[in-house]
Amino acid sequence: MANDRLSQEHGGYLLKVARRTIEEALGLTGFGETDGPGTAETGHPDWLEAPAAAFVTLHTRSGDLRGCIGSLMARRSLIEDVRSNALAAAFEDPRFPRLTADELPGIVIEVSVLTAPEPLSYADAQELVHKLTPTIDGVILQRDWHRATFLPQVWDQLPVPEEFLSHLCYKAGLSATAWRNGDLAVSTYQVQEFEESTS
Repeated sequence: MANDRLSQEHGGYLLKVARRTIEEALGLTGFGETDGPGTAETGHPDWLEAPAAAFVTLHTRSGDLRGCIGSLMARRSLIEDVRSNALAAAFEDPRFPRLTADELPGIVIEVSVLTAPEPLSYADAQELVHKLTPTIDGVILQRDWHRATFLPQVWDQLPVPEEFLSHLCYKAGLSATAWRNGDLAVSTYQVQEFEESTS
């Protein structure tokens, strides 16, 4: 699953899964919609049942982050991963209060389906910077129990690799210069990103 390309139709379906899951948790179903998947559905096609890892991100219509939770490794079916992470992004992201029913109409949902992370070998900080591909690579940094990731979309806010890595180290609970020591475990992955229309 991780190496298969999903179509825009597939992506649209995943977005409906995420939104309907949050709606059901907020008690907002029952308004007669028939085009979206409900959590009680069975008999999903193979691409939904195959193991995959995904992130679900919530933004306000003005572009402010409102929640982001995901999986780095494929440990359950894609549809279950999207459902679980949609709920976590809405209600369990420790950076934000629980999403409310009043907020949901102003929320834009994004689903990112990940490839399997690949370890990145590098000799020093200069080579690490050289090997990263901005806007394409998601990056995982780890030292001992410190670990954090940025999706490829974060390059839009942090386009300079040195700044990207410094912020990621800070997110992992390390010093902003930890990546310069050359002793961090680094992995990269790519995503297929699908986002609801804001029009």
